[in-house]
Order: sequence, then C-alpha cells, then structure tokens
Amino acid sequence: LAARMNDLALLRGMSTAEGDHYRAKYYLHTGYNRVGGFEHPAIGCLASSEVGSKDSPLPNFVTIDAGFDKVNGGRLYRSVPSYVGLRHAPLAVTDPDVGLENLPAAAEETDFAAGLELLRKAEGRLGGVPAPAVRAKQAAFDRALALMRSDKAKAFNLKLEPEKSRAAYGEHKFGKACLMARRLVEAGVSFVEIFHRGWDDHEGAAKRIKPRCEWMDTAMATLIDDLKDRGLFQDTLIVWMGEFGRSPVKGDGHYARAWTTVMAGGGIKTGQAVGKTDEKAKNPGGTVVERPISAPDFFATICSVLGIDPAKELMAPGERPMRIIDKTGKPIHELLG
Repeated sequence: LAARMNDLALLRGMSTAEGDHYRAKYYLHTGYNRVGGFEHPAIGCLASSEVGSKDSPLPNFVTIDAGFDKVNGGRLYRSVPSYVGLRHAPLAVTDPDVGLENLPAAAEETDFAAGLELLRKAEGRLGGVPAPAVRAKQAAFDRALALMRSDKAKAFNLKLEPEKSRAAYGEHKFGKACLMARRLVEAGVSFVEIFHRGWDDHEGAAKRIKPRCEWMDTAMATLIDDLKDRGLFQDTLIVWMGEFGRSPVKGDGHYARAWTTVMAGGGIKTGQAVGKTDEKAKNPGGTVVERPISAPDFFATICSVLGIDPAKELMAPGERPMRIIDKTGKPIHELLG
C-alpha cells in the first residue's frame, strides 16, 4: 500500500466519542447512535434500497466473513434493513472458499422444478395477505430463485478465477474475500462488506500489526490494482475502517476521541490526509485539532459518493419521517469534487 498512497485518503480527524464495541459498530454503520430497541438501516441496506438495481438477479448487498485472528472485539454487528424492508437485507457469505451455499448445480432439473412448484402451491394461499413480512418473504424467494437460475451466480465461485489472480490476493480468508468482492462488483453488486474480527488488542496493537500486514497489505493493494485494471476504481468507493482506535499513550484502551479511517476510489480526491491531531508531549495524537469528523459526517460522505441524498426522509414505523442521516452530518468537502 505504501506504493499506492496517492490512491488513498486518510481521515485522521475521526472523533466519535463512542468507545463501546457494539454501539460504535452500530454508529459507524448507520450514522445514528443506538437508542433503546429502535433499529436504523445499515449503509449497505440503504445502498440496496436507494441505488441498487431492481431487476438484477444478483443481490444488491452482500456481506463476506473474512474470519478472525482473536476471539474478541465485542458483539458482532450484523447489518439490519429495518424500515427500508427485508428485501434489502444482505446475502451473507460465511466462507469465501465455499461461496454461495446451497446453490443447486442445475436449477432446472426435474426434481428441483417439481419442488419449486409444490412450494408455490403451498404458499399460494398467502398471496392475498397484505402483511409486509409475507410480501418480503415472497420477494426474497423470487430473488433467490432468479439468482439460482442466473449465470451471474458464478461471481461467487473463486475457483473460476485464474490461479495467478488468486495467488495475488493471498491464501488468507481476507484476501479471498477481497477477490470475491471484486468479482461481485464486476458482476453488478451495488454494495459489498467484508468484516474481519479480532482487533481488540488490549495487550498492545503493535504486537499484531506485523503478522496482519503480511496478508492485509497485499490483499488491499491487489484490490486497488484489480479495480483499476478493470476500469472500476473511479466508480467503486473503498472504505476501510474499524469502530474506534487505540489509546495513543499505551495503545491498550478503546479510544474514540481521535482515530483514522481510510477511503479510496469512488472519484474522491485521494493522495491526502484530512484532519490532524495534537502533538502534546504527554498525549500525542490524543485530540483532533484540525478538521474533526463525526460519525454522521463520515456517513454523509459515503452517501454523497454513492449518490444517496443524505437529507432524504424515509418513513419509519409509526409514520415517523426519518432522515437517512442525522441533520448534523455534513459531507467531507475535502474529498469531494
């Protein structure tokens, strides 16, 4: 990645003040603080709803589990569509080596076709039921069937990728997840999220950075190169983040007052660092002193790059209008053209 810094933008002014793992993950995925049991839709679900293709047999949002190197990091956050509808929930890939599970080898085989017809008859009695959950289930079923019958489902099969290309991404699950993400974007999927767990390095982050870099650095650099080679880099926003940083003094505590995220591609202005932290001797890097970036700002920026109006209102339960992003969120103008 060091040779590709002109393709990256470092957001050094991140300051969210939320140091709890799950609440911070929620905050960075939705742009809203979690309050009670109310759920806001995650960014991938919003992208599916707002800019995803309505006709594509592929899902508009896919999540890929890239594994973990430590069993910690708090409760796992899973993207929820909430009031944008269940049809915008992500398709989850649990192992990039396996790809899309339970996919029939031939969706038109006699037994499979007969089973589908039997299922349709059994559920036909639900056709007149207006319940949103019923409609969503039927829509999800139809979408799944379309995917099974589509040639585009091969985007989930890494074995179809040339050996040289697979080797470039590496043997780690993260690299394989990056390769699958590139294949999915190339096939027309609107939003892909890769998550790798185990970054709760209370014994000191420096101890684990070197072994992680052996697989992470290569995979990220190859993803950038691959997207460029295919003419997709300027149209694909890469967001690389955690939910907060580490204490700048000892490196062993949750620290949300000043930390860094990375963006690349998507037509943003790269080759720059946005924001600056202090240089005080007792606590260097502990406070943002130039261009602080809140979670709503971060979220508004992603929405703006994806072509989603951050000020648009959606209807939440109880006929309650809800902005896509909190009104305090302002896109990071330094990144936008």
